[in-house]
Amino acid sequence: MNSNQDAVVPSLTTVTTINDIAADVAAEHPLVLPTVTESAPFPGRDPRLSNKDLDPLAHQRWGSYNIFAFWMSDVHSVGGYVTAGSLFALGLASWQVLVSLVVGILIVQFFCNLVAKPSQATGVPYPVINRSIFGVRGANIPAVIRGLIAIAWYGVQTYLASQSLVIVMLKFWPQLAPLAVNAHGFLGLSPLGYVAYAVLWVAQGLVFWRGMEAIKRFVDWAGPAVYVVMILLAVYLVANAGWDHVSLNLSAGKPLDFGASIPVMLSAIALVVSYFSGPMLNFGDFSRYAKSFTSVKKGNMLGLPINFLFFSLLTVITASATVPVFGTLITDPIETVSRIDAPFATILGGLTFVIATVGINIVANFISPAFDFSHVNPQKISWRTGGMIAAVGSVVLTPWNWYSNATAIQYSLGILGALIGPLFGILIAGYFVVSRQRVWVEEMYTMSPKGRYWFVNGFNPNAVWATVAAGVPSIASVIIPTVIGQAQWISDYSWFIGCGIGFVAFAAFERVRPQIKADAQPEPAAA
Repeated sequence: MNSNQDAVVPSLTTVTTINDIAADVAAEHPLVLPTVTESAPFPGRDPRLSNKDLDPLAHQRWGSYNIFAFWMSDVHSVGGYVTAGSLFALGLASWQVLVSLVVGILIVQFFCNLVAKPSQATGVPYPVINRSIFGVRGANIPAVIRGLIAIAWYGVQTYLASQSLVIVMLKFWPQLAPLAVNAHGFLGLSPLGYVAYAVLWVAQGLVFWRGMEAIKRFVDWAGPAVYVVMILLAVYLVANAGWDHVSLNLSAGKPLDFGASIPVMLSAIALVVSYFSGPMLNFGDFSRYAKSFTSVKKGNMLGLPINFLFFSLLTVITASATVPVFGTLITDPIETVSRIDAPFATILGGLTFVIATVGINIVANFISPAFDFSHVNPQKISWRTGGMIAAVGSVVLTPWNWYSNATAIQYSLGILGALIGPLFGILIAGYFVVSRQRVWVEEMYTMSPKGRYWFVNGFNPNAVWATVAAGVPSIASVIIPTVIGQAQWISDYSWFIGCGIGFVAFAAFERVRPQIKADAQPEPAAA
């Protein structure tokens, strides 16, 4: 997405995956909010704003392990593996890379705790909680923006996982190699590529179609499965290499002095946050299922700093061992297992990493657009229908062509991705600063002009203008440095630019011309 990331990340695969895609937060005092009840119709609830998927949850059952497993699926993917390994190739000392990883993931944890609070407290998904910020109609603005981003990245991630599946297939059936040549394909993808893409497309659709409980069970299993395979892979490679031949320092290029290393460390920190920017914005869609905010915070602690650091160290050990074993550094786990002269190890490792990538794709890029598109027309578009719209759209966009064209990624996905920051900043400012953590649940389901969240014809002009005020510079931070060929490091921080400006702009607009009224306690939701 950011052209200057080539200086930080060694491959376009990593760039594509990173942009897919990611604490001390709100006051610990109890939040005064409506009770989450059965989703029986509220008095005066408008059907144009409601269906069983968008209504407040009847029961919130997820514990800290389910949140932990969610983050395991986000981290334990091919993209997460390559990303962690790539940070050790920045010319930094190992301790500097470790500091960058820890600082970056702590920032992610902080923001995830923030964005989790409103959805967990009300039991509603991201597009619905935005009605209290953007208005009951205006909430479709962030929903559509987020949905478009997710469609694009859903396709790209499915393609990346399908390419890994192709490698495994060719390992066992080398006679299929002619079918893997793009020249024999259609619209830029080989026949075997289409087969692999279709297999994963259908597999993801089947898991999604079975509902959130099936997805939860899949995620609960997928993350730990990758740990088992990675530990076995690391033990195998270290045993073959000998511990004395394994170096934990993967730094490449000329060593940097302390002064020169600071901006590189900051870029590495921004890279970690960028990788998780999508899951961060989407996290409310999952925190709504948690039985308490304490469970969310505990799950985030286990799943982010602790899990991410352990996974990163395991990644480094595995990647380091590939040098003495295979004679070259390999940061792609699928390629690593494909080089092992053991069919069982290849199929077990390859399919496990493919499944893990499917897991992150479902939780990061499938569920969220399902809510987003359902939100546009709740009575005609169910959650499942919304998800299938995203799935079909991902094919129509032919993501394999975007992946192979850095310019297309820069000017399409990059521009959309730069809007993630503003949407995040506006939501946080609206909930914590302007609304002071007060939400009237029933008011988010009425189209009455007298409703609290009707604002101006259903739109909060402050939120709309804050999106523009933050979106323009964040997009410009991606485009202008590329066009002029200078200061390209700025685009590494597009998320921070958009988030910061969105937060400040919305808070300022509401102070000058208030639209959100937080002058009273919210009333309990009707059963």
